[in-house]
Amino acid sequence: MSKPGQQVISRLRQMILSGELESGQRLAEIPTSEQLGVSRTPVRIAFRNLEQEGLLTKLSGRGYIVRQVTQLEISGSIEVRGVLEGLAARQAAENALSAAETEELIQLLKQGDALFEIGTINENDLTKYHDINQRFHQIIITASQNPAIVEALSRNEHLPFASVSALAFDRNNLKQEYRRFNFAHMQHHAVFDAISKGQGSRAEAIMREHANATLGYAKTFSQMEKSGDKMHIIQSK
Repeated sequence: MSKPGQQVISRLRQMILSGELESGQRLAEIPTSEQLGVSRTPVRIAFRNLEQEGLLTKLSGRGYIVRQVTQLEISGSIEVRGVLEGLAARQAAENALSAAETEELIQLLKQGDALFEIGTINENDLTKYHDINQRFHQIIITASQNPAIVEALSRNEHLPFASVSALAFDRNNLKQEYRRFNFAHMQHHAVFDAISKGQGSRAEAIMREHANATLGYAKTFSQMEKSGDKMHIIQSK
């Protein structure tokens, strides 16, 4: 996917997470592209991807609609992902990585190191991290040699914030975002170390914790619900 397309997806996710996009609000390509200052193409791509993630409902005519979801929906889908990816990491450790898989994972870790070594992060960095993160997870899932995990993850990814690609980025809190993504990258180092050493139980535990770090989204929804404020998300049929 193009960088503009990925950045628009991330920005829309954050707008949803912050409540800027309200429940029942209709979204259309032209107004959204004007609001974000981009062409219609990346907006169209973003809408389609968010629909696939379970964050967007396509209307029978044109456009999409936003609806509210609960923190239980988010936490449930993320916990399931943690179980599945934890199993994948354990089986990858038990199977042993191939030389090609090992080399590519090492290169991805080096790319991440270079990304975070300057001590700050921006939207362009997030786009790079998205690709690194997605490929890192894909290799581990493939290394599990378990087609059932692939199928189960594919189904689960249609739920809100369950996909490993469902990253949101708060441009108003760059220090926090740097800490969050740098910590996730350090977890990549830890799970690779465990898999490389054949430590299946350790690899599984780290990968489950890695997925559950995303539960911060669900906690945000929970806090908003308790305070009586509104938090909204786009969801598919």
